[in-house]
Amino acid sequence: MQSETLELLEWSRLCRHLSTFAATKLGAIAANHLVIPSTYQRSQELLTQTQEAYNLETKLSGGLSLEGVQDISGALARAEVQGILSPLELFAIATTLAGARNLRRSLDNSENCPVLQTLVSEVRTYPDLEKEIYHCIEEGGTVLERASEKLGNIRRSAHQVREKIFSTLQGIIQRKNSALQENIITQRGDRYVLSVKASHKDQISGIVHDASGSGLTLLIEPSSVVSGNNDLRQLVAREQREIEIILSNLSAKVTAVVEDLSRLLAILTEVDLAIARARYGYWLKANPPTLSQNPQAITLRNLRHPLLVWQEQNESGRTVVPVDVLISPDIKVVVITGPNTGGKTATLKTFGLAAVMAKVGMFIPAREPVELPWFDLILADIGDEQSLQQNLSTFSGHIRRIGKILELITPTSLVLLDEVGAGTDPSEGSAIATALLEHLANSANLTVATTHFGELKTLKYQNPQFENASVEFDDVQLAPTYKLLWGIPGRSNALAIARRLGLPENIIDDAQNHVGYGSNEINLVIAELEAQRRRQTEKTQDATILLAEMEKLHNEISNKSQQLRSQYQELRAKQEMEVTAAINQAKKEINRVIRKLQAGDQSPQSAQHSDQRMVQIGKMHLPSQQKQPSVPIEAVKYIPKVGDRVRIPKLDKVAQVLSLPNSSGEFSVRLGQMKMSVNLKDVEAI
Repeated sequence: MQSETLELLEWSRLCRHLSTFAATKLGAIAANHLVIPSTYQRSQELLTQTQEAYNLETKLSGGLSLEGVQDISGALARAEVQGILSPLELFAIATTLAGARNLRRSLDNSENCPVLQTLVSEVRTYPDLEKEIYHCIEEGGTVLERASEKLGNIRRSAHQVREKIFSTLQGIIQRKNSALQENIITQRGDRYVLSVKASHKDQISGIVHDASGSGLTLLIEPSSVVSGNNDLRQLVAREQREIEIILSNLSAKVTAVVEDLSRLLAILTEVDLAIARARYGYWLKANPPTLSQNPQAITLRNLRHPLLVWQEQNESGRTVVPVDVLISPDIKVVVITGPNTGGKTATLKTFGLAAVMAKVGMFIPAREPVELPWFDLILADIGDEQSLQQNLSTFSGHIRRIGKILELITPTSLVLLDEVGAGTDPSEGSAIATALLEHLANSANLTVATTHFGELKTLKYQNPQFENASVEFDDVQLAPTYKLLWGIPGRSNALAIARRLGLPENIIDDAQNHVGYGSNEINLVIAELEAQRRRQTEKTQDATILLAEMEKLHNEISNKSQQLRSQYQELRAKQEMEVTAAINQAKKEINRVIRKLQAGDQSPQSAQHSDQRMVQIGKMHLPSQQKQPSVPIEAVKYIPKVGDRVRIPKLDKVAQVLSLPNSSGEFSVRLGQMKMSVNLKDVEAI
């Protein structure tokens, strides 16, 4: 049943598309025969492999390389039964070992790919075997003379004999030119011969090996080279025996490690499949799904059918219309309604393919985030094919397949039913469909069914496990839009289409009477709901565009703010340096004034002059000389008393209090021999 479902979903076509992204013949073969994992853990492992391969493909120049890896499965099968491998098979084993070693080195030098690194860490590449094969065999399958000393000696001897034969025959060609049909040396079997005119055969004695169809040309082996040809035949036979010995020795070494080489081939195939899935996902503009064994919402926004995307890109197909599949974990049955050719079946297949793709570790052609539960079985009854061999009607074929599904389903299965209950009396078909969907609601993880039965549209309002969806229909163009609307059942469009296509109005009216005007009112309500949904969608799209513009503006403002903040910090640092230098200069001048007072004239006039000088210094060097508001004495926590000592921070000096503060906070202090007025806000307690 699982294989039938894959066939109904056209899974084999998708696998063929995937195989074109494989790097090796092995990967392409494996991609065409993907094994569906039977456990959640295996699916997660494959998804991780795909993600790691995807990251490496985008980071590494040229991506991951499997250059040199070939399909050596046939050679390993012969080696396993101790057969002698051909030079080409042995050379392919050597290049595969080299490719595996290079792949492992590349992965070992990469970051954030622990699963692939662990996978290739089990690979044994046998560099000594690879080196020995390269020593004995060159590309093209020629066994080299250096493979053994004996082979080298035989070939040198054969070369000398062949040169002697050629020299003899060239001499005959020069002497007997008129007797020859062609002045070339040719071969018959393993013998070197000349093309002699039949009328001149007596001029060249020797053995006739063949004649032309007309009988005008004879292929003669001159007597003078018979002995040389015999020697050459023996040398060639000895050469072949020596080559067989060399190949036998190399084959035996392959046989000794055939299990490890088979394991290596399996790992290389798995890595190539991960690369193929990553490259296919990149081409498909797909995203990695989040799989869960627990009930979770299904989130597939802008989901596209991968086979339709392929047709659009490679076969000039029409533009793919994406659908949104958003199902809460409480929903167990989704009923999709709508007109024929509206995309119901395509939606069913798209969702089914997405579930299988996630299960085998592939990315899903939908917008992030992509969220799916893991389904242990994906079972489908799609299409109206009849079982001619069993003489079954369309309805019987559906029921037989659904019976198999009911035998197999588990609480974690996905069931896909196309036109459920169709092919029989509508009232009975509707009743069967209702009972079947209610049963599946309690038996499977999720069931998605398409239907034309109006009774199934009402199940949502009777059972919270049901949800409605419909394919949108354009009343103006009289054509489906292929968009999926959620929460709204599909409406009947048959009468409207018939009226616009010119069916007589009296027939339309009679049909309406048979249907009942209640049905028409329901269609009007559904149409209004569709219009509201369309307006809401347009508003959502406008809001999305506005949000994107606001985010762009926010980023621009943030960048400008950061730039101004940096400029402010630089300017502030520069000002602080200037202020610090000014304060240091002011301190030096104040210290000079104080020293002058202490050492010189201490008259009131001198003190007043010094006070004025310090005010001038303050105006020159202090950052701000804005007038400060007076501080009421009651607002100041510390009130100095006569005789107290206070610190004047601006002067970095200690003074003695001579009078109590007045209402403005002003009071007199003695600083050394100088008397001056200060404010409470300008002093600190000691």
